[in-house]
Amino acid sequence: MFRLAEDLRVYLHRDPIDFRCGINSLAILVEQSMGLNPFEHAAFAFCNRRRTRMKLLFFDRSGFVLVLN
Repeated sequence: MFRLAEDLRVYLHRDPIDFRCGINSLAILVEQSMGLNPFEHAAFAFCNRRRTRMKLLFFDRSGFVLVLN
């Protein structure tokens, strides 16, 4: 179980993604498509085409964390 900080910004990637994408592919999407730094104090949300599943990517002190729902 983890808790996200109250001051954490959450960015939503509005276009659907291929859900086979892993941490590296999603970090590249954050940089190139969203124009943001994947290492900043923020969480990045991605949805599948049907909007029934979600992936959440954020950088923790020890590395990236990918949460699937």
